[in-house]
Amino acid sequence: MGEFEVTIDGEIIQGLILGNRDEAMRKLVEAVLNEVLEAEMDEHLEAEKHERTDERKGYRNGHYERGFTMRVGPMTLRVPRDRDGTFETAIFTRYQRSEKALVLAMMEMVVNGVSTRKVKRITDELCGHEFSRSTVSRLCEALDEKVEAWAERTLMGRNYPFVLVDAIQVRVRRNGAIRPTSALVAVGVNEDGYREILGLSIANSETNQSWKEFFRSLNRRGLSGVELVVSDAHEGLVDAVHECFQGASWQRCQTHFRRNILDKTPKSLHGQMSKGLDDIFEAEDVAASKEAFNELCAELEGKADKALETLELGFEDATAVLRLPDKYRVRLRTTNMVERLNSEIRRREKVIRIFPNDRSAWRLVGAYLMEQHEEWATGRRYFDMDEYWAWKAPREGENQLMEAAAE
Repeated sequence: MGEFEVTIDGEIIQGLILGNRDEAMRKLVEAVLNEVLEAEMDEHLEAEKHERTDERKGYRNGHYERGFTMRVGPMTLRVPRDRDGTFETAIFTRYQRSEKALVLAMMEMVVNGVSTRKVKRITDELCGHEFSRSTVSRLCEALDEKVEAWAERTLMGRNYPFVLVDAIQVRVRRNGAIRPTSALVAVGVNEDGYREILGLSIANSETNQSWKEFFRSLNRRGLSGVELVVSDAHEGLVDAVHECFQGASWQRCQTHFRRNILDKTPKSLHGQMSKGLDDIFEAEDVAASKEAFNELCAELEGKADKALETLELGFEDATAVLRLPDKYRVRLRTTNMVERLNSEIRRREKVIRIFPNDRSAWRLVGAYLMEQHEEWATGRRYFDMDEYWAWKAPREGENQLMEAAAE
């Protein structure tokens, strides 16, 4: 969607500064969403109000009002109509799924007797003063069907050269106790250069077995064509990558690796070590990176031996991305893409603090990831993949010749 201006009433500004901030924030969100609806209609018609162009694809036909509830409270949106009745807004489906998941998690806390006064007040305001277990169950089931369909969709018919994986820990009430639980997330870049969220798994802990089960579920759904997997060096995760994605390279997240090295470097040498790591990770190719590594070892030998030992052990894995064409390296040398998703999950998870069950955690995380997946699918391409396929073609030919010779 293109840029658009939002006109904010002076009373809203005054309310945000001096008055009832909750009410002012509700009005502000309402105003912004109404502007978004108008911008969506402009894009649908390919023309603004009263604009006369040859590209115009229809005409407006007034508005209708629709109630909408978010965490800031209930609001009324003015949804534009077009004469042909073809306009549909993504707002109600895109934003309400994650909001519903959040509210449902709080409702589950209440009906299971683990809520706080604050949670009870929020759910009363958003959902009405009374709700039963059957109501919560019915609402959960309706949302679960949508998230389940997305989470189990087929991945067949398309290659995913780049896969990035990470985990975020949440707290879940299980068997009468609060237990740390891992949400495993996989993101892929498909053959056309678009990002997709490939899958989600809620596991009791981040172990080799849980990662293998997660990766195998992706493979069963049709994940193929994986060239590079990016992750941190969590024990068990790396072994699962090598077992489930045979033939793919593993790229160790350089951000995590850098921290590991600096933790073992005397503070007085942090600047020198950081510069040396920059030279290694940003080298033109693997040979130049190896040369920079040797130079750094010569400079710091006897001064930071533990750090250099860690660097040597992880050097090959942390520079795997240098074998790819230059344009793909910066975005694939770390897990930053997945960690940004995790930060948004964490922002929602903090509202809940403790999930009432595993399903509730899966529902909230899955609803958010589903929305993000849809946004990526309709947004800009993450990579132009032409250079990758040109780089890949001769290597595939070499592999085919080697396989034929072996037979």
